[in-house]
Amino acid sequence: MNSSHDTSSRAAPDNASASGTPAPRAAAAMPGVSLNRRRASELDDIFADNGLLARQIDGYRPRASQIEMARAVAAAMEASGRAMPEPAMFETQKRPARRLLQTGAEAVSESTGGNAQADGVDGGENTLIVEAGTGTGKTYAYLVPAMLWGGKVIVSTGTKHLQDQLFQRDIPTVRDALAVPVSVAMLKGRANYLCHYYLQRTADNGRLPSRQETSYLQDIVRFAKITRTGDKAELASVPETAQVWSMVTSTRDNCLGQECPHYKDCFVMQARREAQQADIVVVNHHLFFADIMLRDTGMAELLPTANTVIFDEAHQLPETATLFFGETLSTAQFLELARDSVAEGLGHARDAVDWVKLGATLERAARDVRLAFKEDSVRLSIGQLPDDHPLFAALKTLEAELDALASALAGQAERAESLGACLRRARELQDVLSGWTTPPTSAERDAVATREGDASAERADPNEKVRWIEVFSHTVQLHETPLSVAPIFAKQRAGVPRAWIFTSATLSVRGDFTHYAAQMGLNSKRSMTLPSPFDYPSQGLLYVPRNLPQPSSPMFTDAVFDAALPAIEASGGGVFMLCTTLRAVDRISAKLRDAIESRGWDYPLLVQGDASRTELLDRFRAYGNAILVGSQSFWEGVDVRGDALSLVVIDKLPFAPPDDPVLAARLDALTKKGLSPFAVHQLPQAVITLKQGAGRLIRAETDRGVLMICDTRLVDKPYGRRIWQSLPPFKRTREIDVVREFFEESAGPAAPVR
Repeated sequence: MNSSHDTSSRAAPDNASASGTPAPRAAAAMPGVSLNRRRASELDDIFADNGLLARQIDGYRPRASQIEMARAVAAAMEASGRAMPEPAMFETQKRPARRLLQTGAEAVSESTGGNAQADGVDGGENTLIVEAGTGTGKTYAYLVPAMLWGGKVIVSTGTKHLQDQLFQRDIPTVRDALAVPVSVAMLKGRANYLCHYYLQRTADNGRLPSRQETSYLQDIVRFAKITRTGDKAELASVPETAQVWSMVTSTRDNCLGQECPHYKDCFVMQARREAQQADIVVVNHHLFFADIMLRDTGMAELLPTANTVIFDEAHQLPETATLFFGETLSTAQFLELARDSVAEGLGHARDAVDWVKLGATLERAARDVRLAFKEDSVRLSIGQLPDDHPLFAALKTLEAELDALASALAGQAERAESLGACLRRARELQDVLSGWTTPPTSAERDAVATREGDASAERADPNEKVRWIEVFSHTVQLHETPLSVAPIFAKQRAGVPRAWIFTSATLSVRGDFTHYAAQMGLNSKRSMTLPSPFDYPSQGLLYVPRNLPQPSSPMFTDAVFDAALPAIEASGGGVFMLCTTLRAVDRISAKLRDAIESRGWDYPLLVQGDASRTELLDRFRAYGNAILVGSQSFWEGVDVRGDALSLVVIDKLPFAPPDDPVLAARLDALTKKGLSPFAVHQLPQAVITLKQGAGRLIRAETDRGVLMICDTRLVDKPYGRRIWQSLPPFKRTREIDVVREFFEESAGPAAPVR
């Protein structure tokens, strides 16, 4: 949970639980933090019970773990060799001014007390990994030192929602408290900004799929005349899911760049210019890694200028980095190229080529790639396909039609910048597609054979990348994914020294950061676990029912439902049913509908897919006694406080399916190294995911609730102890009567807030 006004007012001090009894200190893996005494003193004063934050925020309470984290963040900034000059001793009656950035040898000398080289620049001292328990106040813990000494700061969050929270609430609160002249900008992906060129083209074309979309377009045209930012989030009358947005925004593929006639007025470029000039830039992880990859083509702007990079919700980074450090080719890209080429060809070179025919044949070839698969949805490695699979013939045809379009574009590219842009896109697609038109290599087949237990398969060194295919209802995506993002990310971090902060509530397994550090290629020398201020033993109960079948049983989902019913009834509503598969969501929600009707329960039922995630959560909070059934998207980033949520049911331990092509290849690589894939990768990853789901329950010191995990492996298997010891220290039970007693106590007179 991110620190906020509410968090600060509700969390208890770290050295005492909410009930006043001593709370256990978590083991900190990081050695003693070396921080300039003046800065340490200044932080202590700012976070004190009569400090600047307390004066700005009603109900603010000092927390030892928050101050400890702030010191560690500041120390990482010092160690980066790009720290700010030493401030004068902070005086509480004055407001600190922002320090001006030093560079080069002067900064290194300042931060190291005159030594020629900062030890931390190459030794991992400038990298900090912090697992901060829910309620710690980690957002303020990194924002305060960032505003005082961070220089140019990039703060990257997991979602656009968290971006908005930081930009609109948390950063202004801290900036006002410190009274520092810090400029702030928020940068989103280009799909969030209106494009003048494509808006004009769509308006001139006038062909939209429905009257509703035509009405939306009219709203957007009016919006374009008055908006300063072009951010589509400002136009509430047009839903984010409207089809017209894809017609009036640009993509990396179809953006005309400096050749666009509207380049000077481009909203994307305006946002980037503001980000370049700002002291603090708030982005999201997807945008950050897109920027890193664009740097290879000389287009990235932010990272080279940054002195400090802070990743909030850093547990999401391995998956996001994998997405961007790999390469993906989608049939949708060919459909978009065909559409744009026809539009630009008819507009600028109508007499030269039969653009409609060229576009239609390319579209048909792209759709035939999808028809090569009979399955509605499937993920498989290329090594699983036989040489005569129809995919390869379809890709050959697609390549030929793409070549024909590229040839036509090459002959007319000089007639318009937009035709030249289409030609560049076609050539980029040609380069990537050429690697997919031949059957899998022997090494790729050997990798599959090894995973399927063929002892005769040659056990070659692990491939650095895995090629795999993902089939959707209308499109096919071809992926080339690195088995490890660690060496790529380490390379991107090398060079200019800067501070790197990685923080989340879920990064370790019982305080051990080995798994996360290995995934990201980090030095875990400076890592720390900070405890939550909540009194988990009195606020929560962990319930693992008895006599449930194994998750592999076909009767498992029905058994989960049967076990959950008495707990739901005891709770009186306010339930999250978190499932590991969409199939389980469908099955459990259907049975719940019948149960609610037959039992006459007055519990509103909300199911993932019935509305947007935001709308479902808003309804859940408003009802106060609803049951929400969802899968992965509800396991994290959800903050429901109070009586609206008192029971979280998790169907089974969230082990990733071993038939996932990327995971299978990674596990195979670990096996070939003589390591245990389960111990090294699968178990730690499941623990981190489970901690996220469990973290939905207790969000404030007045919350009470039951965490029900319907997987007896938590108790029966030797590794189960390692899992539940990584969860919050709730009281534990296997008896439904204890659950009923817990809820009966919760329904009694409210305990006074301490």
